[in-house]
Amino acid sequence: MCRLHKSLYGLKQVSRQWFSKFTKVVLAAVFLQSKADYSLFIKRDGISLTILLIYVDDILITGNNIESIKGLKQFLHTRFRIKDLGDLKLFLSIEIARSKKGIYISQRKYALEIIKDSGYLGAKLVEFPMEECRLSNTGELLKDPCIYQRLVGQLIYLTITRPDITYSVHILSRFMHEPRQPHMVAALRVVRYLKSAPGQGLLLHSNNSLHLSAFCDSDWAGCPVTRRSTTGLLCIPWKFFNFMEKQKAKDSFLIKCGS
Repeated sequence: MCRLHKSLYGLKQVSRQWFSKFTKVVLAAVFLQSKADYSLFIKRDGISLTILLIYVDDILITGNNIESIKGLKQFLHTRFRIKDLGDLKLFLSIEIARSKKGIYISQRKYALEIIKDSGYLGAKLVEFPMEECRLSNTGELLKDPCIYQRLVGQLIYLTITRPDITYSVHILSRFMHEPRQPHMVAALRVVRYLKSAPGQGLLLHSNNSLHLSAFCDSDWAGCPVTRRSTTGLLCIPWKFFNFMEKQKAKDSFLIKCGS
């Protein structure tokens, strides 16, 4: 019989013990733990704001005060042996690029991996991810539902930087327990849509205002399974809205969410 004095890597409770220890250290530095995401810690000191996000042993630090960030790094280094990897470029398959216009985030490499795993590198492109929603619990059951479940799971994580596929993935995730052939065809259509622009992402403008123009609409009992209505929501930054008015652009984008 052995008495364990220290958690060892590989044991069941190691991750829990590590996060518990890290939380105590960060809270001792006058950080507040977010109730929405326990891995997020925030510290405010006047106009200074420092934000810390941890995933296992990867730590992301940002804020508006360089001295506070340097002090936090030094504090963590005295408690743990950390390695500073410099400016953020890649975090959990999210690619970050900076320019004078702002910060651009995308998941290009991750999207290409999804396309490659699906065997659709040479597939024909489509202009929109999903046709009018008519998916229901009809059709032949898939022999191996794990393929569909894995694909939809990958697409769910991709919606972090691809809000244009959010509604389509939301519909596909309804059939995770008993996927059928029409569901798989619809999921692969999303993959073909991603192939047209795998590097598409979100641009966080450096001088953009926080004013939004929002438009919404809904149908009536549009879901063939639950007979529930679907609400559509379109949010456009005011700066982008003025640009669209000047250019008289014909194209727009739509983000939908099931209600």
